[in-house]
Amino acid sequence: MPAVDVNGIRDAVRKRYADVAESTAGRFSYETGCAGALALGYDAAWLNRIGDDTLSAFCGVGNPFALGPVRPGDALLDVGCGAGVDLLVAAQLVGPCGRVCGLDLTPEMVARARANLGSGAEIALGSAEAIPFADVSFDVVISNGVLNLSPLKDQTYRELFRVLKPGGRLQFADIVLKGDLGPEVTASLDAWSD
Repeated sequence: MPAVDVNGIRDAVRKRYADVAESTAGRFSYETGCAGALALGYDAAWLNRIGDDTLSAFCGVGNPFALGPVRPGDALLDVGCGAGVDLLVAAQLVGPCGRVCGLDLTPEMVARARANLGSGAEIALGSAEAIPFADVSFDVVISNGVLNLSPLKDQTYRELFRVLKPGGRLQFADIVLKGDLGPEVTASLDAWSD
């Protein structure tokens, strides 16, 4: 793969998701919001406990909760937490004895997640390539449509496994390539942030 502009990619992703923090309308080629979450198999009972304004910001590509159990008392990290929809679901599952934390690259999304979760979660600004949480902190790390945005996949996966407890689980939903991209696409900042 040709060299990529890591800082340029991060800036493009930040810009796109700053816009998404305002509205998901017309920004994705798939269904978003509550209808999108239901289509991906989210439990309607979970979603009914989340406000409409918060749900309108959902733009996940899958359902990381369908990949394994999240139990009462678990510590869970959502990498690329966006406005916090998956964190609000996780908070319901881990209960009052659990811990939910979120990480997002975009200040506007961090602000939305903090507003949506209040003191119910720790939300950090940062990248998946340098997760600002201690080693072996989480039983479950989830991500929904975010890992594809990282230009440094090896570093990202090292960080994900660093923060997992022994026996912990990585549960993520993402988009994948079926073939190689041409160099013009790989070098396109718009392609990275789309």
